[in-house]
Amino acid sequence: MTVTATPRPTGHPGYSQTLPREPESAAVARQLARTALAAWGQEALIEDAVLIITELVSNAVDHAHIGSIRIIVSRPSETFIHIGVVDRSKAIPLMRTDSNGDQLRGRGLLMVDALTDRWGTDLYRWGKQVWGELKCDGPR
Repeated sequence: MTVTATPRPTGHPGYSQTLPREPESAAVARQLARTALAAWGQEALIEDAVLIITELVSNAVDHAHIGSIRIIVSRPSETFIHIGVVDRSKAIPLMRTDSNGDQLRGRGLLMVDALTDRWGTDLYRWGKQVWGELKCDGPR
């Protein structure tokens, strides 16, 4: 798949792609994150960005209602990298704080919370974007 950059009004590029809502899309999302962070000279953040986008895609695959999701990796300022997944579900994700026994799934937002400087959910009339932001290592 081709990864493309789209100009942003702030002058900073953004990378985005619409993907099928299926587990295999996580691999494409990881590559998009790697490409964007390498282009911005933020190689030290790639591992965290890949984990974050994997968890956000996994949540969208599990909980969204339509056949596609949109992956967004942008740099809205010199300070932060924004990683988001847009889907058509209006359900707000909840971060689990219980140990949840032996269950292997359900702790993704705990990881997102631990890895990001800030994260949240933006609600739209038709769905939402769950996002996390990483503080940049320095100017590009």
